Amino acid sequence: MFKTIADPADCEVRSVIRFLNAINVEQAEIHRQLVEIYSENVMTDGMVRKWVRQFNDGRTNVHDEARSGRPSVISDGLVAKVNEKIRENRRFSIKMLCDEFP
Repeated sequence: MFKTIADPADCEVRSVIRFLNAINVEQAEIHRQLVEIYSENVMTDGMVRKWVRQFNDGRTNVHDEARSGRPSVISDGLVAKVNEKIRENRRFSIKMLCDEFP
């Protein structure tokens, strides 16, 4: 029996998939080995097949790609201004905060 590894990083699991795929291990066998070492909930068989397909199509990066998301409206300047208003008036309320910083 092999030693199991708890909470692996996603890139670690993808690296194992990439390695086993490179030595022509079948997709089902890759999934079986991942489950044996990392536990039942490491990755579904369908996700293993997806990653194998991506590596076969030429992908070499095992890390997540950058995603575009909603940009944060909080900046260091805004935090400083809010702190300053709170120091000026300790009874500063959330309603006053909304009025001051729409």
